[in-house]
Amino acid sequence: MPDRRAHRGRHPDDLKLFSEAAIPTLRVAVDEYSWLLTRSYGEPSALKLVGDRYQLTTRQREAVKRAACSDDSRVTRKKKHCKLPLEPNSKLLIDGYNLLITVESALSDSFVFVGRDGCYRDLASLHGTYREVEETVPALRVIGEFLAKHHTGGEVTWYLDAPVSNSGRLAERIRAVAATHGWVWYAQVVPDPDRVLSVGNHAVVITSDSMILERCSRWIDVAKGVVDGLRQSQKIRLVDLRCEAP
Repeated sequence: MPDRRAHRGRHPDDLKLFSEAAIPTLRVAVDEYSWLLTRSYGEPSALKLVGDRYQLTTRQREAVKRAACSDDSRVTRKKKHCKLPLEPNSKLLIDGYNLLITVESALSDSFVFVGRDGCYRDLASLHGTYREVEETVPALRVIGEFLAKHHTGGEVTWYLDAPVSNSGRLAERIRAVAATHGWVWYAQVVPDPDRVLSVGNHAVVITSDSMILERCSRWIDVAKGVVDGLRQSQKIRLVDLRCEAP
């Protein structure tokens, strides 16, 4: 059946699953799952243990999974995190779908979650195909405005997954939006963006993907900056799943 959704990440049960009443339990689940990860428990078994204990649904478990991390991972990620404004002429490598879909989700009135490492993440999934939604171009625009404000010069390259259908079309869209606003952006479709972004170099990687954060040299969560900016003028469904203070 064709994907006819006009917005990104919405699910009819989310208002209940991530209501104010549910958040305290989800925070405890993130904390306990992170405790298990810190002690080298296997991810699937640890998530099942915590999910079963609190009778979490599949989407709640996915939110817990994306928000959690071990103590060591949190410390390592914090050390490699870059502060704004970025250094002049710094090279930026963008985890394309990771960034774009989170901002699309925020603009689509879908939930965005604050993880234990401070990153903003969504619950949307591609299932092998990317379909442009009403928020795609507005998302690219606000991302571009944020980068133009905080990044002076230097290459900006978006990386998209070749195995995901319509990546070529999205790359064309990214180039077109950039050209309209005078932003110097490159968009590449590659077999494995994670591999490219994880290679140690002096570039700043824009992502909130846990695996890439573990391997890259420097990173920044532009989704967080963009979403925080959006919150100043519109309602954003942001849920903080951290138990401890930032």
